[in-house]
Amino acid sequence: MNKKGKEVLLPDETVMSKILLIRGKRVMIDKDLADLYCVPTKRLNEQVKRNLKRFPEDFMFQLTVEEKEEVVAKCDHLHALKFSPNMPYAFTEHGAVMLASALNSDRAIAVNIQIVRIFIRMREMILTHKDILLKIEQIEKRVSDHDEQMALVFEYVKQLLSSPQEPRVKIGFTRH
Repeated sequence: MNKKGKEVLLPDETVMSKILLIRGKRVMIDKDLADLYCVPTKRLNEQVKRNLKRFPEDFMFQLTVEEKEEVVAKCDHLHALKFSPNMPYAFTEHGAVMLASALNSDRAIAVNIQIVRIFIRMREMILTHKDILLKIEQIEKRVSDHDEQMALVFEYVKQLLSSPQEPRVKIGFTRH
């Protein structure tokens, strides 16, 4: 149980590990979503086909052969897809929301809420990291300017040290 008294379905890390970057979008593969929703992948895809109007291209797309091979190579838990004759579907955050409404089970709704919250947290982390990266770039620019100025100072010091100095005339009171 969490602080609000609701049951935590899955560890956030488990859900996060199933979010992949394909075609520049953060997506989840149909097999992973089916596992999270505790339904067979075949049943999940049947519901998608029955409700195809709910899944435009920016919500869901089917992987190409190359993308499937890459996913199987990178994700050990998706190794079984290697032998599947079907190309898996990839669902964006919005596609996962639509999927929960198509499945319409309590588990699907609860897991979906968790998935959406994780996507939101990931987006916030990316924005935070962008701000940090901008600050680092600004500091690097300032420091690189300082490096050039320090190099110039060291060059002047070297010139002063290497140039022959004439004996200095002593000034002040002398004893007679």
